[in-house]
Amino acid sequence: MLYKEYQDLKLSALGLGAMRLPVVDGDDAKIDEEKAAEMVASAMEKGINYYDTAWGYHDGNSELVLGKILSGYPRESYYLATKFPGYDLSNMGKVEEIFERQLEKCRVEYFDFYLFHNVCEMNIDAYLDEKYGIFAYLMKQKENGRIRHLGFSAHGSYNIIKRFLDAYGEHMEFCQIQLNWLDWSFQDAKAKVELLKEYGIPVWVMEPLRGGRLASLPETDAAKLKALRPDEGIPAWAFRFLQTIPEVKVVLSGMSSMEQLQDNIHTCETDKPLHDEEMKALLGIAEEMVKKDSLPCTACHYCVSHCPKGLNIPELIELYNEHCFTGGGFIAPMALMAVPKEKLPSACIGCKSCEAVCPQQLKISAAMSDFTQKLGMN
Repeated sequence: MLYKEYQDLKLSALGLGAMRLPVVDGDDAKIDEEKAAEMVASAMEKGINYYDTAWGYHDGNSELVLGKILSGYPRESYYLATKFPGYDLSNMGKVEEIFERQLEKCRVEYFDFYLFHNVCEMNIDAYLDEKYGIFAYLMKQKENGRIRHLGFSAHGSYNIIKRFLDAYGEHMEFCQIQLNWLDWSFQDAKAKVELLKEYGIPVWVMEPLRGGRLASLPETDAAKLKALRPDEGIPAWAFRFLQTIPEVKVVLSGMSSMEQLQDNIHTCETDKPLHDEEMKALLGIAEEMVKKDSLPCTACHYCVSHCPKGLNIPELIELYNEHCFTGGGFIAPMALMAVPKEKLPSACIGCKSCEAVCPQQLKISAAMSDFTQKLGMN
C-alpha cells in the first residue's frame, strides 16, 4: 500500500469509504455485517489505515457497524473520520448532541478526522451563522483532543467553497471534494483544487469512480486507453489520474464487495501517474462523454440580460447538465434549495428571448421545461 505523509502521520493512499458497504436483500439500511467485517479485515491486512463514515450513511447504521467492527482492532492501528450532518438543516442546532452520539456509535473517545459535511449552496448560510455554534463547538473539541484534525467536505460550487474558506479557512486542515477525471472539467474540480492549494489545504477525494460510472467504458473508449496501458484495467485509470495530482493525499472509495476492494488495493500498491499523452486521451474521452448529454453553454450571459424573469440561465444550465448526465442525483436539487422560487427553472415563461441572443443557439426554454419536469416541480 502506498502512503502519503500528512503532518506527522502516514495515511494510506486508499481509504475505505463506508457509504456503500455490502447490504442484505438490497436494503441500504441493512448492512451485511459479516461481509463488511471481512472487507475491513482484508483492508487492514493490506495496509489501509483510513476509514470514513458519516451520520447519515446506510440510514444511520454505517457509524454503528463500522464502529463495532473497528472496535476489534487496536485504536492506534486506524484513523477514523466522520462528519457533522449539515446536509440536513434541522441538525444545525444539535451539534453537541450529535457529536456525543457519534462517539458512542463509533465506540471511540476521539475522531482522528472530523468534517463539516457537504458544504453547499443549501447550507452555507447556516454553517456560517454563529447562532448555531457549530464552528465554535468543533474547535473546542479539537482543543480538548476529541477531534485530532478538522476539515470539511463540499459538493458546492467554487464560490461556495470560497465563502467557507474565507470564514474558516485558516482552521481547516483538509478538504474532501468530488474529484475524478470526468469532473476535472465538468464540475470544475480543477479550479477547486487550485483554490485549496492557495489556502495550503490538502485534498481528500470522494467519488473517484463517480459512483461506478468510470469503472467501465464503451469499447471504443476502452480501446484508446488499452492502447496506452495494455495491462491497466479501466477502474485503475481513475486512481492513476489522481496520482497525477500532487495535492491529493487520500482517495476514498465506497467499495461494496471484496472484489472491488482487492482490485483497488492492488492498484494503490504502485504509483503510476499519467504522462501528458495519457492525460490528454483521458480528458478527451471525458469531454466526449459530457457532450453527449450536456448543453454546450459557454456562460457568456447574453441570455441573462435578455431574460424578463432575470433567471441565472448559465447556472441553471450547469445544474441541468449535471442532473441529466448523472441521471438524477442530489447535487442539482440541493443547489436549487438555495434559489428563490421566482428564479427556479420553473419560472421560465418560454418567451425564447434568451434563445434569440444565444451564440450557441441552445434550446434554453425546452431545457428549462425539461429540468422542471425532471425535478418534479410542475
